Amino acid sequence: MSLLNNKIAIVTGAASGFGAQIARDYVEEGAKVVLADLNLEGANQIAQSLGENALAFKCNVAIKDDIDGLVNFCVENFGTPDIVVNNAGTTHRNQPLMNVDEKTFDLIFDVNVKSIFYMVKAVVPLMRENGGGVMLNVGSVAGIRPRPGLTWYNASKGAVNTLSRSLAVELGPDAIRVNAICPVLGETGLLEHFMGVEDTPENRAKFLTTIPLGRLAKSSDVSNAAVYLASDKADFITGVEFPVDGGRVI
Repeated sequence: MSLLNNKIAIVTGAASGFGAQIARDYVEEGAKVVLADLNLEGANQIAQSLGENALAFKCNVAIKDDIDGLVNFCVENFGTPDIVVNNAGTTHRNQPLMNVDEKTFDLIFDVNVKSIFYMVKAVVPLMRENGGGVMLNVGSVAGIRPRPGLTWYNASKGAVNTLSRSLAVELGPDAIRVNAICPVLGETGLLEHFMGVEDTPENRAKFLTTIPLGRLAKSSDVSNAAVYLASDKADFITGVEFPVDGGRVI
């Protein structure tokens, strides 16, 4: 039996990278999925490849009206979401902390943190009425074991990790499970920003030495975690920071 049969899900940042793979795997496991992204064309391409159980919606997660519109779109087309994956995120380029300007700082916290505030406000009342649900927030190992050069990004993901645990405590009585998925550096469009240098075999090798299993996170690594944590097989798991990191935080 499919792990997410008849479930309804929203995945943000779903036009590429981790979010796109999560959407693919959710549909494969039987869910209906709304793929939300600023890149509507990219989200549409993936949704169309997945068939009638996937729809795309253009959404800037840092804007409340866009989040409200996304949730309404899901309800109108598929029904109340059982699962929400807050995957959309951004970063500043790896650099000394004093070089990051206020505009960039604000963008990082709006996209990575405030978006979850908006999503909670929009979906928790619906999940309560529906008897429960699952929220997965894509945090980062950077919020568990921070390193120099990404200080403000690290701070935003530390907030995501902590608020996930706090949400789990407060929403547990409503049968709403909340967990943070914490990937290590992954093969996504933000890779060079995280590295702060050109993505060459030599530069990549330096980062790989810090990961015991010796490779970067793949989208499938993160999506496998997202499938499990959203499924009934994880129905007694809430409030965890779930590293998908090849041992990076050890």
